[in-house]
Amino acid sequence: MEEESSPETCRLVFEKEGVYLHTNAKRANQDTTIPGFIRIVERGGEPALEWSPLEEARGRAPAVFYTKKDGDGGEEETNFDPGYEPDWAVISTVKKTREHPPVRETGTALCSPVPGPPRQWGPFSLPLSELHSLRRARFSLGRNFLVLTSRGGHPLPPLHFHRGGTMELLRALQRYIILAPSPVDGRLFLAYPHDSGALSQSFDELQLFDDGSSDLVSRFIQDPYATTLGGFSKVTNFFRGALRPPESPLRSHPPLDTHGTPLADDEPGFELITCGAELGPRPQVSRGPPLGQWEEFLDTDGRVRDPHKVKEMIFRGGISPSLRKEVWKFLLGFYPWTSTAREREDIVRVKTDEYFRMKVQWKSVSEEQEMRNSLLRGYRSLIERDVSRTDRHNKFFSGSENPGLALLHDVLMTYCMYNFDLGYVQGMSDLLSPILFVTQNEVESFWCLTGFMELVHQNFEESQEAMKQQLLQLSVLLKAIDPELCDYLDSQDSGSLCFCFRWLLIWFKREFSFEDILMLWEVMWTGLPCSNFHLLIACAILESQRGELIGSEHDFNTILKHINELTMKLDLQALLCAAEGIFLQLDTCKELPAKVREVLGMCEPCGPNGQGTGVDAMEEEPLIRPSGSDSAAGTAEGRAASYH
Repeated sequence: MEEESSPETCRLVFEKEGVYLHTNAKRANQDTTIPGFIRIVERGGEPALEWSPLEEARGRAPAVFYTKKDGDGGEEETNFDPGYEPDWAVISTVKKTREHPPVRETGTALCSPVPGPPRQWGPFSLPLSELHSLRRARFSLGRNFLVLTSRGGHPLPPLHFHRGGTMELLRALQRYIILAPSPVDGRLFLAYPHDSGALSQSFDELQLFDDGSSDLVSRFIQDPYATTLGGFSKVTNFFRGALRPPESPLRSHPPLDTHGTPLADDEPGFELITCGAELGPRPQVSRGPPLGQWEEFLDTDGRVRDPHKVKEMIFRGGISPSLRKEVWKFLLGFYPWTSTAREREDIVRVKTDEYFRMKVQWKSVSEEQEMRNSLLRGYRSLIERDVSRTDRHNKFFSGSENPGLALLHDVLMTYCMYNFDLGYVQGMSDLLSPILFVTQNEVESFWCLTGFMELVHQNFEESQEAMKQQLLQLSVLLKAIDPELCDYLDSQDSGSLCFCFRWLLIWFKREFSFEDILMLWEVMWTGLPCSNFHLLIACAILESQRGELIGSEHDFNTILKHINELTMKLDLQALLCAAEGIFLQLDTCKELPAKVREVLGMCEPCGPNGQGTGVDAMEEEPLIRPSGSDSAAGTAEGRAASYH
């Protein structure tokens, strides 16, 4: 190992914190990630790309080095702290002290060249003259990662940028090397020195006519014009990629193999979706009046005559405040749509008894017993903390001795007994407070909460797989609806749409006023006009901000800041119209990709051979399902019957 260079011969050009190694490619969590720094350092005049773990970086990093070569003379901005992370991404209530996997020295020790394949998880340094290529892609929740390959063909451990910054790194690299997009893979960049001679040496790598077989001769005889210009177009593309200005890698394109098929990523968990279909014009949609009469929909026994018509009216205009207390109990499954008035009286008696039996279970736990039950003690602590800060601006929950706070606490504690496996997770108090405000009844609010949690309980599971799936589904929809906006966000390390996490977790509870949330939720509880309508609302919000985002100077941090600042500034009625218009636009597209249709429940999920997956498909329920077992809104046939 070479001795560490002195400060006189060592200069730091670029540094970025929050760059991680993942010790487990299939599961990224605090126990399988190693935080560190990525740096570009000039040592003796030769630039090198270095990564070192956070612990070592603090003790071994050169001391003098930060200079900014962008010409703006300013210091690097402080990273914006994403406020959603502590409140909305943490699932488990008790966290142990984080211990990282041991960092092993590698064959590419800090400050040394790369002689051979590195052993994983240790610090490494790669002279830029030895860099052959880098590949940029997205993984899991969408954080970008880079895979570097040396000229010896040895890939280094993938670098995961948890806080963004791949674009800044690429710009910094282009001070020393040319990054030319590969002709067959838009996310693969080939590294060349700033030397025009290197370009001429690479012409033979273009494979202008793919091969020298007899097929080339036959193609030339049949169509010499297309065959010749098709080959030379690769030269044009090569020079366009190699000689474009330093901003070139900002817009990455889908990687294709020689047959035009998307290539797989270096790590699992990311799937590239392209729309490819021309969408027709978006229909203009208007809202209707709220549901204002209830008795006229009931027969002589008190049974709802036409549940689908009721749901359609609610979807179109919401519910009058005076009717919400009754109708919400149908939407959330406390009352079956087919029940009579007498049956509902029986339901209230049975459910009241069941509720108080569960409440007595936690009420009867003594302090001494609770001291030996860390899980229950943790749930209680979280609930007490969250209740004290949930919707305190609302009169129903304001003040220190407000009975509404006691009801909020008791219902959440009882839910822990009802579903002890899930227990209490931050965010659930936000789901309960509007329900309790409307029903103003402890028992009814509890059972309505259980109905709501049937729809969204997967959002709160520790694995967060449902949240990852929804973010990927949102990306699929946005790519189909507005590919330009999707590409722009991807170019700014925001293609993961992670800033939408809070929207999806608690159904936009923090983005709209309390009164708007009452209407938004009852609209979404109808299950109309499709599955995952909440994702179309998210798309409508993003589209409403496209003018502010595209063409601006936003980066990952400022995009996150801008989205967070939309709270209480959104027009609900306009967004509902836009979301419905998006659905109608997609629904009338005959060439809509199967993935998009699957997200919206327009077709049965397909197996690997394009056939329905039968029993397996039945087990994979959509994340957002129509309320009520008799709803037909969740299938294509039911949607056509109940909506159009």
